[in-house]
Amino acid sequence: AAAFLIADSGNGSGGGSGGDPRPLTSDEAGRLALTRFLNYQARGRAVTVTVPGTGGTLTVTGSVDYRRKAGYGVVHGTGRDKSSDGLIQWTPASVRVLPMANAPAQAPASPPRSGWYERPLLSAGSTLDTSLSIALGLGGDRPDNAQLLSQNGASWQGREQLDGHRVDVMTGPSSPGHSGTAGTVRYWLGSDGTMYRVRVSVRSQPEPVVIDFDTHQYVPVEPAPGTATSPFK
Repeated sequence: AAAFLIADSGNGSGGGSGGDPRPLTSDEAGRLALTRFLNYQARGRAVTVTVPGTGGTLTVTGSVDYRRKAGYGVVHGTGRDKSSDGLIQWTPASVRVLPMANAPAQAPASPPRSGWYERPLLSAGSTLDTSLSIALGLGGDRPDNAQLLSQNGASWQGREQLDGHRVDVMTGPSSPGHSGTAGTVRYWLGSDGTMYRVRVSVRSQPEPVVIDFDTHQYVPVEPAPGTATSPFK
């Protein structure tokens, strides 16, 4: 997804950040380096992914399993027709959708046994697929390198209250091979490094992709029955 990203100049939301942007302290760099690994240690997190679009917004409400690199949830459109509404399951390689005229607020814990359509996850040309890929990438099986984060432009932006959590707002470093992209990704992190929100600017859209965590109860991801490929094998 890195090829789609551009610098994000907004200040975010959630209660008013204070302070001037500055380089990360060693403690802040350590928390930023640890945050994706904490998602992996937790195995999975409940997520709400807000996907911008010129034809209206898509919201994916579901769960991501960071050990198996798989997500599952329900899609609802806002300000657009309902043709995209339904259940969705995704991996780094594929997307499975089950269209529903009256999609539920939450995806059923066990996916329906029929009605699924499968396609490759697109690496370009789809803001939805880019957003799904970003969501999967927010977990890693080891901490990142704190020193490299600081050297490559990660910064502290301020402090906010977000859904009852006192958080530090930090921007990530430049993407490998894409100098000048520091600030593209913005993180809302707790004092222990827990990730509560991530916002990513996507070149094809004027508004950023927003991923919120713990907006509902986490439900373990089960594979959709009858699909050709599965990360659970």
